[in-house]
Amino acid sequence: MTGPSRTLAVLLNVAHALDHFFLLIFATAVAAIAADFGFARWEDLMPWGTGAFILFGLGSAPAGRLGDLWGRRRMMLLFYFGIGASSLLAALTQNAWQLAAALTLLGAFSAIYHPVGIPMLLQHTTTPGRTIGWSGLSGNMGVAVAAGLTGLLVSLAGWRWAFAVPGLLTIGMGLLFMRLAPHEAEPPSRRSSRAAISLPTPLLARVFGVMTAGAIASGVLFNFMTNGNGQLMAERLHGIVEDPSLLGALLAVVYAVASVTQLIVGRLIDRFPIKPLYLLMVLGQVPLLLLASRAQGWWIFVALLGAMAMIFGSIPFTDAMIARYVDDRLRSRVAGMRLTVAFGFSSAAVWLLGPMVKANGFGAMLVVMAGFSVLSALALTLLPSDRHLALQSAS
Repeated sequence: MTGPSRTLAVLLNVAHALDHFFLLIFATAVAAIAADFGFARWEDLMPWGTGAFILFGLGSAPAGRLGDLWGRRRMMLLFYFGIGASSLLAALTQNAWQLAAALTLLGAFSAIYHPVGIPMLLQHTTTPGRTIGWSGLSGNMGVAVAAGLTGLLVSLAGWRWAFAVPGLLTIGMGLLFMRLAPHEAEPPSRRSSRAAISLPTPLLARVFGVMTAGAIASGVLFNFMTNGNGQLMAERLHGIVEDPSLLGALLAVVYAVASVTQLIVGRLIDRFPIKPLYLLMVLGQVPLLLLASRAQGWWIFVALLGAMAMIFGSIPFTDAMIARYVDDRLRSRVAGMRLTVAFGFSSAAVWLLGPMVKANGFGAMLVVMAGFSVLSALALTLLPSDRHLALQSAS
């Protein structure tokens, strides 16, 4: 990629990092916010953040539709300015109801990136796996930075600054995107592009169903783990590491190392069949999640490092399948519909996290997550092989 396309790719990858960053500020700072708002336990405040993840899912379908019909550049500008302003509102809230409303608004703007930004990245690439891998690495580096930077800001200046500083920076990024991102000659829906592999409708529906089921399980895992890992590490490292900023730094290391898996998987997707790679990543989650359910002390760090590598590594596959089998003029809408279903279900993970941990502990939660990985693997066995799909496309 050269010229404007390289600049655009950098801006879009930064946007992906910001998208995941903002969705985890609340989870990382929840203990400090709970104490400030008069809650006895952080678990009791956790369900108040559910609205962000519900809108993150439900907003994906209309965001994708607008991306195809109105223009992806315009929608990305709405993403930058909307998410920045919502974060500033969250910093000004005085009670749980106000914070829940601000987080829900933030979730609505966060919904824009995945169905709009990723298809925008894939428009001109000849190596979709590598492009998706870099995008995934960027997104999950946002998760890593959220863990480290939020913990640092909470320790130094309080939880409100953990929302305000990124909000101001994101508005600045929106102004930069407005200046540097090239204008679209026409919205994607008017283009004449075709999918790399054209499948008959029944087979395309089957592929869509399998990848949506896999995305639901992956989304539940991602939300449970990324929203709960901070408190999990605090519990299992109690008496060993107590400083919130150090705990945040350790969690950032977990996410940063695990994020590299997406880059490796993206390159493998361009070279090898998708189905066996996808199954390998999903099945690899099971023993590592079971290990994490029992691990104490520094072993929890090791177990989470492996588990998150497998969870992050399974994320690029659905976007790769959309890039391979769906026309660019429809990609935002197809991605939006898939994400609405997947994120809609997985948003329940955020609502259930606090009550589930309070009632049963993190060990039980992690065993349930291992069960989701097993169900995901069973769904993936129904995915046709690359060879079968290629034969169907040629016939």
